[in-house]
Amino acid sequence: MENNFVIIMAGGVGSRLWPFSRQKHPKQFHDLLGTGKSLLQETVSRFEGICLQKQIYIVTNEVYRDLVQEQLPFLEEHQILGEPFKRNTAPCIAYATYKILQKNLNANFVISPADHIVLKPEVYREKIQKALDFTQNRNAIVTLGVQPTRPDTGYGYINFEKINQEVFPVKDFKEKPDLETAQKYVSSRDYVWNAGIFIATAQTFQQNFISYLPKIANDFQSIQATFYTDKESDTIKQAYQACEDISIDYGIMEKASQKGDVYVIPGDFAWSDLGTWNSLYHNSNPNTEGNILSGNHLLYEVRNSLIKTPKNKLVVIQGLDNYIVAEYDNVLMICSKEEEQRVKKFVKDAQDKGKEFI
Repeated sequence: MENNFVIIMAGGVGSRLWPFSRQKHPKQFHDLLGTGKSLLQETVSRFEGICLQKQIYIVTNEVYRDLVQEQLPFLEEHQILGEPFKRNTAPCIAYATYKILQKNLNANFVISPADHIVLKPEVYREKIQKALDFTQNRNAIVTLGVQPTRPDTGYGYINFEKINQEVFPVKDFKEKPDLETAQKYVSSRDYVWNAGIFIATAQTFQQNFISYLPKIANDFQSIQATFYTDKESDTIKQAYQACEDISIDYGIMEKASQKGDVYVIPGDFAWSDLGTWNSLYHNSNPNTEGNILSGNHLLYEVRNSLIKTPKNKLVVIQGLDNYIVAEYDNVLMICSKEEEQRVKKFVKDAQDKGKEFI
């Protein structure tokens, strides 16, 4: 495992889970599932046996550095990569790539978001190890694909060549489709959900940055010598100021797949991207009335609802069916589950009431 590294992206705010996920305390630092661990802590524990703790790197917004250190006290300071500005996933991965290359030229790493649910961790680790074995001696990027269980319009899809092997060449990546298109994807069995998990050697990622995002490659190459020194913080600010805001999917994966350099390993490891209140509802176990409950409640004729409120407050609810009731800090939201896509609008309007509400 000496060359295996794990890079966890943990810098997002997760506004679709507002008011629980807030700028000062985003969803990845919450125990949303009631397991006793935050989503970040669950993600880290998922890689036990894949790499050593000293080879886990967390990329996050600089303002969350203390939260990361508090939840993962085994990390050394250099394992927390603080981003000074939001610049999407390509600069985030470039930062980790060039920093790890400064330490280990043979690094082979996994890139994972911090806010996923995996209910079959043993199967997940098996797929991750298979990907690492595949990439360690190849100039290839492997992504994990999730076998679709429904025509979901909230996920991107991966179209792959169905040939008789365990690692399949990717044809192309598809953006989030409409329902009719998603139904066609699922029925064809030629598509899997894009889980946003990537495996490759650090040198492979570097080569892809040079080929497809040369300016970002140059931005980080020019400051690489300052990594692991007291100058890193200042030079990273300069690099991020110059970086374009672009995702790794658009910046590299789509282009590399056209050249046959991207592969997918499909798997059924009970995965979900915990991005919305409905996704939290569907990944929890409802009671006999169909409710998911957290807090202190008196409920009357309440069904099929998700209620997450503080334990130190008694909440009395009557007559709700198919609703979200969520309270955190100084905000209470009551919203139909069918209208949850409006949460981003709620956040925007709440900002007009004051920054303390977002």
